[in-house]
Amino acid sequence: MTGDDSRRTAWEDKTAWPLLVASVLFLIAYSWSILQPSRPAWFGALLTAVLFAVWAAFFVDYVVRLSLSAKKWLFVRKNLIDLASVLFPVARPFRLLRELHRIPLLRGRSPAHVRRRVLIVAASTVVMFVYVISLAVYQQERYAPGATILSFGDSVWWACVTMATVGYGDYVPVTVPGRILAVILMMGGIAIVGTASATIVSYITEQTQRLRPHDDHGHDREDRDEHDDREGDR
Repeated sequence: MTGDDSRRTAWEDKTAWPLLVASVLFLIAYSWSILQPSRPAWFGALLTAVLFAVWAAFFVDYVVRLSLSAKKWLFVRKNLIDLASVLFPVARPFRLLRELHRIPLLRGRSPAHVRRRVLIVAASTVVMFVYVISLAVYQQERYAPGATILSFGDSVWWACVTMATVGYGDYVPVTVPGRILAVILMMGGIAIVGTASATIVSYITEQTQRLRPHDDHGHDREDRDEHDDREGDR
């Protein structure tokens, strides 16, 4: 099946909200399956069915959108999160962040809108990143021999200090998957914090440059007033 980008856009408009709901359901089911390991068999089967159904929905959506794209390699490069959500379960909750641009507050192309969008998306990504990585690491570490991350609270604490590059060393992953997730967390943390910091610096610089002409104009006016006062005294 081939087509142009207008057909792909029409498909994306129709499936955006259903896939957003699917992302929420996946996050709930994924969290429940990890945080409550002792559960009835029927409930575990239900959670597994939800996880599989969401994966199938993401897979079908990606294949259809790729088929409808005129430039397929460009589509792949611009939608890496979508591809990751098909290949790796831990990436599926991040589909939620793709829908933030639909919020009216975040629309617009002005510098103020762009900064607001970057900061809100960065903050949301940090929260989602810490939560999802904490879940995945807790799942890998809690039963491992010699593990120090034995509760979800331990995992959240470890994720926070790791992303902040503090790293007290009181909790460390001992499994290979846990350490791979730790590397992903560190790399993602550097990228997210760096982007947010650059945006804040850009905003401060712009405000400083905007106020400087007013300050100079104000100083010139004060100098003229002082000159007039001296002329009046004479």
